[in-house]
Amino acid sequence: MKKLWLFWWIANIFWVAIFAVGTAFVWFREVDGAGVTQTPEAKLSAFIVLLIAFIFPVIIQVVWLIVNLVVNSNKKTKIQQMYLRN
Repeated sequence: MKKLWLFWWIANIFWVAIFAVGTAFVWFREVDGAGVTQTPEAKLSAFIVLLIAFIFPVIIQVVWLIVNLVVNSNKKTKIQQMYLRN
């Protein structure tokens, strides 16, 4: 069980780091790939696109969290039932 939680935390740290690097890249660049000078409005638009792109990994992480919680709860319930039988 601890391995599932460890992998979940590692995956979360990975996605947060990727998001932070992507956000810093979008916000601190002066000119984008097409050669257009970045205004605050253009930077905000690029940030919103980045947010939309990260919705899918966030959904996966939330589902993974729920699965971990359910599995952990089921194991605790089974252990408690074993102790009650004795």
